[in-house]
Amino acid sequence: MSSKLSEVEIVKDASNYLRGSIVESLGNRVTGALNHDDTHLIKFHGSYQQTDRDLDSERKLQKLEPLYSFMIRVRVPGGVASPAQWQRLDALADAYANGTLKLTTRQTFQLHGVLKRHLRPTFQGFNEVLMDSIAGCGDVNRNVMCNTNPHESAVHAEVYAAAVAISAHLTPRTTAYWELWLNGEQQPTAEVVDDEPIYGKTYLPRKFKIALAVPPYNDADIFSNDIGLIAIEENGRLLGYNVAVGGGLGMTFGLPETYPRLADLIGFVPAADVVDLCEKVVTIQRDWGNRENRKLSRLKYTIDRVGLPAFQAELHQRLGYALAPARPYRFQTSADAFGWSGDATGLSHLTLFVEGGRVLDRPGYTLKTALREIAGFHTGEFRLTGNQNVILANIEPAHRPRIQAVLEAHGIWPGTVRQTALRQNALACVALNTCSQAFAEAERYLPQLLDKLDVVIRAHGLADAGILVRMTGCPNGCARPYLGEIGLVGRAIGRYNLYLGANHTGERLNKLYREMLDEDGILRELTPLLAAYAAQREPQEAFGDFVVRQGYVAATTHGQNFHA
Repeated sequence: MSSKLSEVEIVKDASNYLRGSIVESLGNRVTGALNHDDTHLIKFHGSYQQTDRDLDSERKLQKLEPLYSFMIRVRVPGGVASPAQWQRLDALADAYANGTLKLTTRQTFQLHGVLKRHLRPTFQGFNEVLMDSIAGCGDVNRNVMCNTNPHESAVHAEVYAAAVAISAHLTPRTTAYWELWLNGEQQPTAEVVDDEPIYGKTYLPRKFKIALAVPPYNDADIFSNDIGLIAIEENGRLLGYNVAVGGGLGMTFGLPETYPRLADLIGFVPAADVVDLCEKVVTIQRDWGNRENRKLSRLKYTIDRVGLPAFQAELHQRLGYALAPARPYRFQTSADAFGWSGDATGLSHLTLFVEGGRVLDRPGYTLKTALREIAGFHTGEFRLTGNQNVILANIEPAHRPRIQAVLEAHGIWPGTVRQTALRQNALACVALNTCSQAFAEAERYLPQLLDKLDVVIRAHGLADAGILVRMTGCPNGCARPYLGEIGLVGRAIGRYNLYLGANHTGERLNKLYREMLDEDGILRELTPLLAAYAAQREPQEAFGDFVVRQGYVAATTHGQNFHA
């Protein structure tokens, strides 16, 4: 391969379809880490090698290697898990991880703190309940997202089925996953597979993301994805999907040629053709994407480099037809609706707030124990939302009071203090102490900042104003900070860039307002803005629209003017 290709491309090419030397790495008892090349390959199997950065300095003084561990991301297409699957992951978190479950912004579970010697039993544990982590990470299509609450639309079941079908179709075909983690058992085929008809030998230039939404809800933030699909229904019948391409939120500080970008709407595809359309877009990115510079390798940069008309022409050629014009639609919110709801079947659904997506027990608030108890008798599903919350879905009438009682007994519902909508809508990535990319705290710090912002919010009568706050420890965008009406992106320990002006429906990016703020600076900047919003907003005006209308920031109209 060309020397111009990135290191990861060379590793993939030599990996024998994602096998590499992972077997040898796992057998090496001298270190808790994998061989360097294998740290790239294990991502395709759904895991990242990490260290406990809180302990790095102390261990270095003691002449010890960093405390290596692994994060495992379990795929959950459409965010739907059974009670048995929830129970198994809960048990694996206690047995092999750090005792908590992380619900991610891509509707998946993450297990943190898994030691190398516990990787295989953990993979085998969730495989026993028909779950896997292949393509949870890596340069492939990752977990396919979908609106979560089944009462939202008559076509929801069809849209969820499409998400599952897209996920299955774009799952890597190599049997390396089954050989490495399951000792060759339960392989999807009888023979070893060394062929990738969609991806090819070196897979994609970078990660790829797909999400589906059913208007008026955009809780999957479809425009932040490489492919966003908007369900179009008529009289309760699913006609097909509006197609948006080229979204992605990561960027790199100091490199203005990198930027977040929202997907462009390019047309409409009938429901029967949506899986094939996704494959064709993936193959264009496979063939046209940048394999030399990973910072410029996402589909968004491919489209901006070649131009949207050229991309559309290639897509139409590969499809064999041109997409029809996009159909009218309207989104109203990208937030979750909390509390109880019902549907025509007589079943109930309950959306629970999970702060930072972290399912754990703490004094007076034993969420993990409560959900484990509910999983023991609940006959519906656990549906993960793209906003790091969980829906107890399809609850039988007889189970509703029982679930209510369990939650009350564990301090979950209704709680001693009603949470502000600001807190309920806030997102945070993991950041420190385990993410190697993090410059600052996010999940561990955001609740403390929200305590202080809540005082301001309540003082100005904004407790029910669903302002979207997103915090990340770095600019890579895992908690979608550039779609936050208030976005906070870590620059250094205790310092954040403040972004303002995204809209509430996920259809406009925000823009940089202030740089390198500490906590006092964040509060100093936001307090007068929130006061002005309370006093001067128009009826039903969201905070992001207000700061743009008042000229605090200019509207970002495209990723390429994000830095302007």
